[in-house]
Amino acid sequence: MTSRIYSNNIYNKLIYWLYFVASLVFAMVVVGGITRLTESGLSITEWKPITGALPPLNQADWVLEFEKYKQIPEYIEINGPAGMTLAQFKFIYFWEWVHRLLGRLIGLAFAIPLAWFWIKQQIPQDFKPRLLALLALGGLQGAIGWWMVSSGLSQRTDVSHFRLAAHLITALIILAGIIWTALDLKSRQNNPQLGIRNNSKMTSMGIIILSILFVQLLLGAWVAGLNAGYVASDWPLMNEHFYPDGVDWDKGMIFALTHDPFLLHFLHRWWAWILVGALILLARRVKKDARPISIAIHCAFGIQIIIGIATVMTGMNIILAVLHQAVGALVVIATLVGVHHLGKYR
Repeated sequence: MTSRIYSNNIYNKLIYWLYFVASLVFAMVVVGGITRLTESGLSITEWKPITGALPPLNQADWVLEFEKYKQIPEYIEINGPAGMTLAQFKFIYFWEWVHRLLGRLIGLAFAIPLAWFWIKQQIPQDFKPRLLALLALGGLQGAIGWWMVSSGLSQRTDVSHFRLAAHLITALIILAGIIWTALDLKSRQNNPQLGIRNNSKMTSMGIIILSILFVQLLLGAWVAGLNAGYVASDWPLMNEHFYPDGVDWDKGMIFALTHDPFLLHFLHRWWAWILVGALILLARRVKKDARPISIAIHCAFGIQIIIGIATVMTGMNIILAVLHQAVGALVVIATLVGVHHLGKYR
């Protein structure tokens, strides 16, 4: 398959656009962590894609939104008895509103330039399907976000940890897809005569490493959704035991592996070291001809380990917990860049 040769300027525009959108998705992941940790996610009880872009603009509007919030279990069972004030409600509303606003901005930042580049015939033909797929995945992510929120509006005081995991991992998949596409465009720019052969292929090693990373992300999302980070504040032991007391096996192994906060916290801690081993191997493979990537991988997981331990030992300090989610996204990026490099010109 041959491909039209585009100018460096066109490639630069496409690459910078994708990196800008990726930075917005990264910010979305960070704000999502803040929203979760401040228990803000259920403060907006309706999904209005257009009119919901504006926050309440006067006192009457704020009171109306607060009254809607008072109808859900989180307020009735937790925040109402605690004496939540309108000012406190405004605080949690703010973070959920910013989170949703960022989602809208990401959609516009992706869709409008995509349409422009498409009309101007500045997108290589083989990149069009994946850019459309990323656009569709972004739209699906909005639906997943509301699906997640809706799980906490009627019978629960929080959202389903399964749906939270789907929302977070989909965001990271979008981030990964955007960066992988930008890297392929950069390869095409550097060697335009190779055309589609510039596109990196997924290697067996890459699939294994990304699978190990996926398990760790899934465990982390479940830990977050179940507030399992609070069950122990010591390390490397958990409440003075290597294997924690309190794991409930009464409902079977599958239920424990997907619902028990002690077990999930334990697994998240120790699966991390399997991931570290895999990332060290990846870093060693790319070190010879891509030393900066190797350094980035080591820095990302090294910092993440330190922050993760510190988060646990401080009883889930909110700043450290947000940093843990942010650096987790950086681990995804560094891993993806390494895996992409493995598959070049294959």
